[in-house]
Amino acid sequence: MYAWPASEVPALPGSGRDLRIHDTSTDGRVTLEPGPVARIYVCGITPYDATHMGHAATYNAFDLVQRVWLDTKRQVQYVQNVTDVDDPLLERARRDGEDWVGLAERETALFREDMTALRMLPPQHYIGAVEAIPGIVPLVERLRDAGAAYELEGDVYFSVAADPRFGEVSRLDARAMRLLSAERGGDPDRPGKKNPLDPILWLAARPGEPSWDGGTLGRGRPGWHIECVAIALDHLGMGFDVQGGGSDLAFPHHEMGASHAQVLTGEHPFARAYVHAGMVGLNGEKMSKSKGNLVFVSTLRHEGVDPAAIRLALLAHHYRSDWEWTDAVLQEAVERLGRWRAAVSRPDGPPSDAVVDEIREALADDLDAPAALLAVDRWAALQESVGGTDEGAPGVVSRAVDALLGVAL
Repeated sequence: MYAWPASEVPALPGSGRDLRIHDTSTDGRVTLEPGPVARIYVCGITPYDATHMGHAATYNAFDLVQRVWLDTKRQVQYVQNVTDVDDPLLERARRDGEDWVGLAERETALFREDMTALRMLPPQHYIGAVEAIPGIVPLVERLRDAGAAYELEGDVYFSVAADPRFGEVSRLDARAMRLLSAERGGDPDRPGKKNPLDPILWLAARPGEPSWDGGTLGRGRPGWHIECVAIALDHLGMGFDVQGGGSDLAFPHHEMGASHAQVLTGEHPFARAYVHAGMVGLNGEKMSKSKGNLVFVSTLRHEGVDPAAIRLALLAHHYRSDWEWTDAVLQEAVERLGRWRAAVSRPDGPPSDAVVDEIREALADDLDAPAALLAVDRWAALQESVGGTDEGAPGVVSRAVDALLGVAL
């Protein structure tokens, strides 16, 4: 599977700061100090509907992580999956009388268009669950043969008891885990499971549903968590720097994935930091496909909204915060974009060194994009009120906003 074209990231004078970021597994800040190549895995979409603001906010957060790393002169190895076969996709295809493959391909293509428009840096490896199946099957067989998985009516489940570190990612108690498991694709009430929290690794073939050769597992399709584990281990290995996604992935997805990988390899940790973005709401509820309360990136683009303004609307909120999308949020972003473009359009302006340093420091401090925006606001206000004599300043500020915030002025 291919990703989307990369926008050029301008080079800036000097060097960026190491990123200090909130790690869910420790509930505190950690300073990320990757080697020459920083490694990040971000969980991708299940392509049964268009990209909404919740998606965009999540991918914007991890785009900032990449940009901070690039500014420190590191390379970035970024991997993202596409869950192009799963229950929600199959259910939507049945509901609409549509072929599930065509639905997945269409929505994945639209996602690529949205990411390109928003200037999100693409992953080097963009892998679909279907294409990953040949690598998933041997992992499930290894877990089963090691006694860390068991069969139930042809399905194969992972035993969470096999990982003594289970629970370290989300830090939730058993009751909270069970409730979230039921809400987020698990089946805690299925009779015969050794533990209600045990997640599925391989789903035996069902009538009318797609299935693949699973070797000794029989025909079927993979569970959600093992999909990402197989892709991450294949392209990043253990101990990569950041596993990212929305806050609703901390449990069960990232918790289960960490346990799968740690039992498979005997190593710890799966990821050095687990980083989660907040939820975007609309009309008082989390924006989600299941609720249908969505604001789509593609709809705004087709209505003529500048993608740079959409991105500024996302950047105006700290990535870990839950916030509400409103017309006022978008209008404020449109007005900010206009002020910034007017400021950098002049031949000279106030000195740029301070504002570039402020943007860098803000982003290094747990991706504090709102503080970075305020730094540019202050520079633009000075440009409007008193001007300046630094002929290169507008160009430097424009390149810094592009390189570090992904906004083209």
